[in-house]
Amino acid sequence: MNYREFITDRDRECAIVVHRGIWKDAPENSLLAIEQAISGGYNIVEIDIRRSSDGALLLLHDDTLERMTGRHEQPESLTWDKLCSLNLRNRDGGNANAFTQEKLPSLAEVFELTRGRVFLHIDVKDRSLIPEVIACAKAMGVDDEVDFWASLKGPKDFAWIQANITPHDVLLVAKTRLDLSDADLRIGTLSQLSPSICEIYFNDLAQIAELRKLFSGALWVNTLDTVSCAGFTDTAALAGPEAIWGRLIDAGISIIQTDEAAALKSYLAARRT
Repeated sequence: MNYREFITDRDRECAIVVHRGIWKDAPENSLLAIEQAISGGYNIVEIDIRRSSDGALLLLHDDTLERMTGRHEQPESLTWDKLCSLNLRNRDGGNANAFTQEKLPSLAEVFELTRGRVFLHIDVKDRSLIPEVIACAKAMGVDDEVDFWASLKGPKDFAWIQANITPHDVLLVAKTRLDLSDADLRIGTLSQLSPSICEIYFNDLAQIAELRKLFSGALWVNTLDTVSCAGFTDTAALAGPEAIWGRLIDAGISIIQTDEAAALKSYLAARRT
């Protein structure tokens, strides 16, 4: 089963997106964190992509290397030979976490690791690089195992996606917001584009019900504490999973990105009994 078939399967339970791999036991965005997500049986791993000064695609979230490697430079200012020699701090980095033997991985290394084993949600920090990342996925034969994230605010984003992503027939995650004054414009653009997956932000669950009348694709919500909405956070879910993850699923959400993957997996297992 490829990624698109998995997402469009109406009988599947809510998919878990593991944010930057299982980073509580390994450096975020590392090969070890991704391998632990695979070993844990999760559906999708989210990764962040940047580029070196000589054009290598690599995994890193921040616009500097400081948090994860202790260096103040931007990754775009260093060659891949230098970047791949840097040790990563454990977990989510910072001075409180020790350095590990894990290195900054290249995207190609990740594709070799994940091929046929897990789906990837690819957050390309500079969207102008998305065509390069798509080309890499196609060259390595994993283009039906990955998705590409793009913000969809209005006609300009629609045109960019149509020019740079749609022609490649890869899975698209389009982000839109129901909690802003221009929500009607955004929903209209979403309906026109009709991606397989829409990442949404909302003020209340009633907005999800209204969106379901216009959009038949899969709905994605982040419960990450830093980018959640309407109080639907990982921290709140740990205290009361039914009140957070349960209500989202019952409202029609079928993909949840979380830093608490094990807790969400346990909750979904409990729902099945």
